[in-house]
Amino acid sequence: MTTTPRTPWTLVRVLRDRNAGLYLAGVVVSGFGTSALWLASGVWVKDLTGSDGLAALCLLAMWAPTLAGPLLGTLADRVRRRPLLIGTNLLLAALLLALLTVDSPDRLWLLYAVLFVYGAAGVVHDAAEAALIASAVDRSLLGDFNGLRMTATEGMKLLAPLAGAGLYTVYGGPSVALLDALTFVAATGLYACLRVHEPRPEPPTTGWRTRTAEGARHLRHHPRLRPLVLAGGATMLCAGLNGAMTYAVVDDLGRSPAYAGVLYAVQGAGSVAVGLVSGAALRRLGERRFAAYGIALAAVATGLRAVPSDAVALVSSAAIGAGLPCVLIAALTAVQRETPNALLGRTAATANTLVFTPNVLGLAAGAALVELVDQRPLLAVLGGIWLTTALPLLQKPASASRTDSRSPSDANPA
Repeated sequence: MTTTPRTPWTLVRVLRDRNAGLYLAGVVVSGFGTSALWLASGVWVKDLTGSDGLAALCLLAMWAPTLAGPLLGTLADRVRRRPLLIGTNLLLAALLLALLTVDSPDRLWLLYAVLFVYGAAGVVHDAAEAALIASAVDRSLLGDFNGLRMTATEGMKLLAPLAGAGLYTVYGGPSVALLDALTFVAATGLYACLRVHEPRPEPPTTGWRTRTAEGARHLRHHPRLRPLVLAGGATMLCAGLNGAMTYAVVDDLGRSPAYAGVLYAVQGAGSVAVGLVSGAALRRLGERRFAAYGIALAAVATGLRAVPSDAVALVSSAAIGAGLPCVLIAALTAVQRETPNALLGRTAATANTLVFTPNVLGLAAGAALVELVDQRPLLAVLGGIWLTTALPLLQKPASASRTDSRSPSDANPA
């Protein structure tokens, strides 16, 4: 079992590792630009066309490539990961400069094309990053790093959209695209400073279809990874359903639609907080119990949203924010620890597709259900259903009796 050094603060533990600190800085820098562009692109389209539907297509363009995760993730296993990350960042920085010419509705096709490539490159980037982190960062710090990565990402979602909106208001959409391009250049410099030895990948011995399916096959047959990824997908499906009812909850409180921003901010704060303690929690509880307890917390909080009370709504939002990331952090950490390096890019990309695609389906289904059914009983039922998804994680894994297959996180530290 890996010996884990004890340090009072997770942040200090990670920053003492040079590669982990550089990686985290890169996540913060590039995440700031991405979050700023995410909001500004929709506002940009709305201003040019006046159409809510066309504005919503910006988010769809960025999310759609996630469906091709297993295929795109194969690229992260065909080349060395650090050069791939650097090249992807430089490609996006150059591509974003094309948006400086978008100044009329007839050039919106260029914005959508750039956002689509942006999303596809993001899938490759995430797969390569997950694989390289497993090599560049001490294994005992993976849980800490993934938690802090979640904290950084959620923190940028709280801060960057406001900065992006302000920049857009003063200088317009091209200025936000330029800001995002600069953040990718800065992140490239940080990735270039990483000290990691990567052997050249072995030439493929099978066809691309077989290679693409190997990540899914690994997840399906692995007794530790399969339940975590399935629980992650079920959680994001329920999260999508729950998220679609936010405005109905706000109406039930007698508040204006803008109050939803307060609830989202409180939820984001909960996610930031849990990321800071996730490394210690993973070491104490193991991945399965950490994920199960987080799911249970989010499920109970979702059911309590049926109570028309400002105080309950705020506490529930914070609890959902704290509980929701647990299974995501646990699943990613387990994939990094339990997957051979040569297969890690495909496996991580496939896991991301299986986990995050249900969120889009949940949002669509929730938008339809909330028009047909009162949200109070719907939230209560959803909370109960969501709670059952935690139960398989509390059962003893099939391979628990084989000491040679144990993950370091599945044993409590002495």
